Amino acid sequence: MNTHAVRRILGLLACAMAAVSPLAHAQTDNYPAKPITIVVGYPPGGSTDLTGRVVAAALAKSLNATVVVENIGGAGGAIGAQKVLGAAPDGYTLLVGANNEVAINRLVSSTIKYSWQDFTPIGLIASQPLVLVTSPKMGVKNTDEFLKLAKSNPGRFSYGSSGVGTSLHLAGEMVKEQAGIFMTHIPYRGVAPLATDVIGNNLEVGVFVLSSGLPHIRSGKVVALGTTEKNRSKVTPEIPALAEHPLLKNTDISTWFVLMGPGKLPEPIAAKLKKGLADALQNPELRSKLEASGSAVAQGAVDMNKFLREETAKYQRIVDFAKIRE
Repeated sequence: MNTHAVRRILGLLACAMAAVSPLAHAQTDNYPAKPITIVVGYPPGGSTDLTGRVVAAALAKSLNATVVVENIGGAGGAIGAQKVLGAAPDGYTLLVGANNEVAINRLVSSTIKYSWQDFTPIGLIASQPLVLVTSPKMGVKNTDEFLKLAKSNPGRFSYGSSGVGTSLHLAGEMVKEQAGIFMTHIPYRGVAPLATDVIGNNLEVGVFVLSSGLPHIRSGKVVALGTTEKNRSKVTPEIPALAEHPLLKNTDISTWFVLMGPGKLPEPIAAKLKKGLADALQNPELRSKLEASGSAVAQGAVDMNKFLREETAKYQRIVDFAKIRE
């Protein structure tokens, strides 16, 4: 190819780039220019769906845009997450996800190929502790009595969660690891059948998201031993944190909710979304609804890469201890 031809090709490329660049800038500057879809990887109802809908309403106000929620259930939230990863990185398809589909699924299932690094993290929305409960028939009133009974009867008791590899399952395994006790894990297909068996005295121990367990705790149908975050929940200051017990002082695990975009989201759009989310989290209606559900709304800016890296490392340690891998 001669010099003249090379120069001609370079000139055409430069013209093409000049034509595209203003369009790209216009798309970024005008964002959002059409409705935004927030994907929730679960059916309607439940804590992630509630969080997604509350955030959608507040984000619509802060971005002055239409924001709709699309529920895509299946595979522990992974199908919805994968849809967002496959979407155009233009800011119009986002994920409100929990730790299961964002960070845990890949650690426990060989069929999950994506990781949190494949997303563009926008921000932390809220977190909610889990709660360890027992059935009345177990006859214990607090964590100390429970641990003494479990230690003196290795393998006698079972605990249930809402499924293999969920944060509830990992919380149960964290308790086992730290306290040096052995209980058999019984996975359930969701919280409803788990609650039925604990309340009906067919299962000794259960791990619930606080919002799911609270009605049963307050009605006296189950006994709350403790919540799983480092400190007591402001929603239930009367329930001790498990970490208050010497054997469980390193217990710190929760369900959290984040806003994520597809990978390679342009920085100007990501910045608008981060600002929009920060404003949304100050919305009194959002705060009231999430706090009423048992969640603590995120306070201030969070280094999302650091947060997700540390949370994933925590889960990996528990998964390795419990040998959870499908």
